[in-house]
Amino acid sequence: MSRPFRENPAESEKCGERGQRFMAEETIGIIGAGIVGLAIGRELTRRRPGARIVIVEKEDRVAVHQTGHNSGVVHAGIYYTPGSLKATLCSRGRDLLREYCAARELPYDEVGKLVVAIDEDDVARMDALADRAGANAVPGLRRVGAAEIREIEPHATGLAALYSPHTAITDYTRIAEAFAEDIRRAGGEVRLGFEVTGIRNVPNGLQIASATDVVHVNSLIVCAGLHSDAVAGLAGDTPGPRIIPFRGEYMLLKPEKEAMIRGLIYPVPDPRYPFLGVHFTRRVSGEVEVGPNAVLAYAREGYRRSTVSARDLAGIAAWPGFWRMARQHWLTGIREMYGSFSMRAYMKGARKYVPEIGVRDVVRGGAGVRAQALDADGSLVDDFRIHRLGPLTAVRNAPSPAATSCMAIAEYVVDVIDGKKIPA
Repeated sequence: MSRPFRENPAESEKCGERGQRFMAEETIGIIGAGIVGLAIGRELTRRRPGARIVIVEKEDRVAVHQTGHNSGVVHAGIYYTPGSLKATLCSRGRDLLREYCAARELPYDEVGKLVVAIDEDDVARMDALADRAGANAVPGLRRVGAAEIREIEPHATGLAALYSPHTAITDYTRIAEAFAEDIRRAGGEVRLGFEVTGIRNVPNGLQIASATDVVHVNSLIVCAGLHSDAVAGLAGDTPGPRIIPFRGEYMLLKPEKEAMIRGLIYPVPDPRYPFLGVHFTRRVSGEVEVGPNAVLAYAREGYRRSTVSARDLAGIAAWPGFWRMARQHWLTGIREMYGSFSMRAYMKGARKYVPEIGVRDVVRGGAGVRAQALDADGSLVDDFRIHRLGPLTAVRNAPSPAATSCMAIAEYVVDVIDGKKIPA
């Protein structure tokens, strides 16, 4: 992904001229044109209209990786620890996103979500989850019994469930594209095909280099997603937390079965893991996904089982936290791997919630890769994590509900830069 920057004298002279031209005004750089980076860029154009905003992205379009592989759910805030950044920013972000989608005529459909308990252990965890959701003021949330589960989702089954009527679905790629358009209209830049190869300190700021270009900035925000640790490290940030990539694979319901699912059907999550378990998700396209699972990816962009990066694997193996996590969760990892190869095993868990849908009713769908941050002690980093180092602000962990929260994360990051908030 990144290699040490080596100065090209001719390029340095060229960039020095460029720097003199632009350093007269504030220049803020952002690495990464996923939905979080673009939301921050948009917020900066609103809060600092005199600044020059430059977003660089290694791909040839925006929202290629985590944003482009997102299931499209707008979360209501059920799961998150009260008082955490996730809880606070999800609530604020949901409202901002709904208003933005309405203003830009983008899809936003409150299809509702059932979090279903299928046994007594689930019921106990569900009741604890309800307390947490209540502390987070999740709008309209209520407990329903088996009969009402059937009223809401006629093909679902369970002892009880939490029903969140205002959980919604949207299209995050289209939102990211709209953010990019807003930035350009405000005079900002979104430079595609710019893969960062080096970052170094220069007078009055930082110099960001690609193989063919250099950008001088007064301050820099790293929103590099799957590569956030590597890119932040180029600017001198700490090695931890390290990004460990987990691939999430989906099944798709066959078209003739799509009408069986009206909204979203989720299991009660296991609080030991950051993953929500295999669930049913209606998309704004009308498709219905089943999944995802969570298996270790062999590359940061390992969307296929066959994609292997020796460098990425070496980086995973070198991180002490990975082995500590593996010792603790190896059995779960084996189960997830088995489900990855066996559609029957994959659907066995899903059928507990919708018994009428089985392996013959699905086909293999797409996959995404989650950038799971892991501390050196083996702890899975759950909350959003943002580092500040001089002119550098690095978004080091932004898992779900980052897409839901993106506009609120943007407000928070700009407040951090302005000294109004202390980075978490």
